[in-house]
Amino acid sequence: MNLLNTLNNIRTYGNKPYIAAVIHGGPGAAGDLKPVAEELSKHCGVIEPLQTKYSINDLVEELHSQISGLVQSPVTLIGHSWGAWLALLFAAEYPGLIKKLILIGSGPFEEKYTLKMMEERINHLSEEDKNKYFNILKNSNGIMTGELGNILSKADTYDLLPGIETEIEFDAELHLSVWNEAKVLRRNGKLMEYVSKLKCPVTAIHGDYDTHPAEGVSQPLAKVLKAFKMILLEKCGHSPWKERFARDKFFKILVDEIVHV
Repeated sequence: MNLLNTLNNIRTYGNKPYIAAVIHGGPGAAGDLKPVAEELSKHCGVIEPLQTKYSINDLVEELHSQISGLVQSPVTLIGHSWGAWLALLFAAEYPGLIKKLILIGSGPFEEKYTLKMMEERINHLSEEDKNKYFNILKNSNGIMTGELGNILSKADTYDLLPGIETEIEFDAELHLSVWNEAKVLRRNGKLMEYVSKLKCPVTAIHGDYDTHPAEGVSQPLAKVLKAFKMILLEKCGHSPWKERFARDKFFKILVDEIVHV
């Protein structure tokens, strides 16, 4: 059971103290990590901050107000996809609030890995979905649509568990605004400058079928972080909690990383 704090757009799960926070991706895919928060709440108190701002700086400050208002000691931040980047940016700015970072299915941290990501994405699609994908890209002017999101989800999934999809409130305007800014951070190297500021341990969890290349996470981070660990899940795509073969192992790793370490 969860409680939504409508003023600060926060859902809480389990009992206090809240020692973990799940940061959703997209950008703009509010609510996507609800199943993760619900499962983790069997072991610890969890908060799910929902992103509402339209710039990276504002999102970092929003996250600060959400987390600092609910926790009394450093927390583990668990970010998925774009949320992995946001969690990292937040940890670099507010190191005193963070015990550990867990990055799930993070996008690559350097521009040179993005070409492989696009190639993998196309290779994972059927001919029908490839044609749909290119037609939508041609006509959408870079705006993420529900149909495009569904196609990308197919490309990034190894074996989807039935009934596991989550209702999300996707904000296309937020997605476009924040992602355009985030791409520049990666392209100009500023993203890695934030990485170099990190003081906490970092664990990356990545599916071997994820079209976001694992080496685009492991290689850049291993070069600059002293306390970094990469865990690769077999038969797993972009969202491990939705995967038939990886879900149980994923949650065991997550609980071990948060509660037992």
